[in-house]
Amino acid sequence: MAGTAKARAAYAVGIYCATTLAFLLCAAPETLRVHTAYNHFALLAEAWLKGSLALPGPPPGYTGSNDFAAFQGQWFVIFPPLPAVMLLPFVALAGSAERVRDGEVFLWLAGFGPLILFYVLEKLTRLGFSQRNRSSNAILALLFGLGSVYFFTAVQGSVWFAAHVVAVVLGASYFWLALGAERPFLAGLMLGLGFLSRTPLLFATPLFVFEAYRVCQGPTEVRIWREFSKKLAWFSLPVGLSLLVCCWHNWARFDEPFNFGYEYLQIIWQSRIQRFGLFSYHYLPKNLGVLLTSLPYWTGLKPETLFQINGHGLALWVTTPFYLTLLWNRRRTALDLGLWVTVLLVALPSLCYQNTGWLQFGYRFSNDYAVFLFGLLALSDLRFGRRFWLVSACAFALNAFGALSFGRPKFARYYDIDPTQVRIYQAD
Repeated sequence: MAGTAKARAAYAVGIYCATTLAFLLCAAPETLRVHTAYNHFALLAEAWLKGSLALPGPPPGYTGSNDFAAFQGQWFVIFPPLPAVMLLPFVALAGSAERVRDGEVFLWLAGFGPLILFYVLEKLTRLGFSQRNRSSNAILALLFGLGSVYFFTAVQGSVWFAAHVVAVVLGASYFWLALGAERPFLAGLMLGLGFLSRTPLLFATPLFVFEAYRVCQGPTEVRIWREFSKKLAWFSLPVGLSLLVCCWHNWARFDEPFNFGYEYLQIIWQSRIQRFGLFSYHYLPKNLGVLLTSLPYWTGLKPETLFQINGHGLALWVTTPFYLTLLWNRRRTALDLGLWVTVLLVALPSLCYQNTGWLQFGYRFSNDYAVFLFGLLALSDLRFGRRFWLVSACAFALNAFGALSFGRPKFARYYDIDPTQVRIYQAD
């Protein structure tokens, strides 16, 4: 058993080193030298250290005041605050937010997402749900890190992408702890902290509920419900505390417990939020269009670029084509239903959100549920044959291009940016 644990740890360390090295090599050089242009979390940490929930004044000019809320003469960072908590010691030691290379901090963290996913896949094998061996689980974890939109997300370091990196680490940790429902309090803690990084993760709750009910099966109905209720209670405690922290944070800033401050953002599409709300069925067709049908534009008139990518990003099946195998998977386990329900519920808020994820190389909101999709891939009858390796190589090449090109001025010609966000597809 000890030898198995050591071998598993060796694989995990290898995955972390391989993915982190790729992230460091593909990140913009300035990420390792200076702070990002959108260092909102570092600015928030600095404000806390000064005893305030609001910034000391208007946002720095280098941010372009992008995605800050103005309320009663003060400026606020509206994003869930956990990534700022993680930057607190760095800002405290450096003395100011602008002395902290925030992007580099999240680069070093990003490798833990694939590492923990590997442990998730190994646990699926140990529990008998998956038939994958250790090498196959390591390959899937590497594909998550380097063959999905997580690759381009991990190398950005700026506020929106940093939140995804933190949430992936916590979401994968929750997945690992939820399996078998052995540690309900820790599973709830990881989910609650994930919610304080990316709010859609709260909708991953069904996974634990399914697992808790499964493992609580016993000889009597009374025992089933007693054990099930006990696990749910321990799980709900940290989740409830996280919700209370969030509500207090909203109330302390905007005088309302359920107001995150998005209505006070100084953005050009604020009118659509006021008209349709932050979440609405109205946004669903546009978001589904991006998720399912957004393709590169082949530019016959611009042979120097050959193609362009819309600022709304590429469809999910384009950046991660092996997801398509889940559509005709014939193998089913008791866990599949819980994972599919979890994926759909976590995806729903983003599909009804007023923003597609703009600007992006691929559909970055899929990071919220990608670890659960990779769990489904491990459970599926996907075979590592010649076709799989060809598709995986294409996924790696495409996502490596995204990691190297997105947000870089010298590659701007490959991206079709419409500031109004009205146009999703190629103009006539």
